[in-house]
Amino acid sequence: MHERPIDTLLEEYQDYVMADRLRRTLGGRVKPSSRLLNLQDYARIRLERQDLALKLVRKQIPLAGLGRIDELTEQINYGFWRNPGEVAAFLRAALRQGGHPALSQPKAFEGLLSPLEHSRLGQARGKISSYYQNCLKLAAPIMDPLVFEHAYAKVEAGQPGLFIDELTDDAGAFLNNLELF
Repeated sequence: MHERPIDTLLEEYQDYVMADRLRRTLGGRVKPSSRLLNLQDYARIRLERQDLALKLVRKQIPLAGLGRIDELTEQINYGFWRNPGEVAAFLRAALRQGGHPALSQPKAFEGLLSPLEHSRLGQARGKISSYYQNCLKLAAPIMDPLVFEHAYAKVEAGQPGLFIDELTDDAGAFLNNLELF
């Protein structure tokens, strides 16, 4: 099995939390249908999704298994920020229901941070907001490879470190269960 650094896995969970916060803030059709998962539940569902995808590729389950993979993908916002197709579909849905300042205004996006994160992060709030807003911009240049490459480079260059509150309670338990990944 391919090993990934712990901070990469935690950043994936952090992206899930930020996507959940944004989707709940916008509400309507983009609001998640399930509760926010803690780190352990996220890891369990992520592993289930990974296992099903592997079985599907190996033809150990029927193509109908793709439906369950799609359900799990939606539940954990897998690929939400870095998949231009997902970003475009989200933005279309969000704009159809009236949009939200967090989609285009850095200060409004900072409103997705918890009060503790807001105070702890200080000036770094702008970097975090910029990173996620650059991710939202990945949808626009999807048809022009050079523009997309430039937009993706901005996303890569602005990757924030770990910052969400949810990791403070769950990280210890997660680190004790590394064999899950």
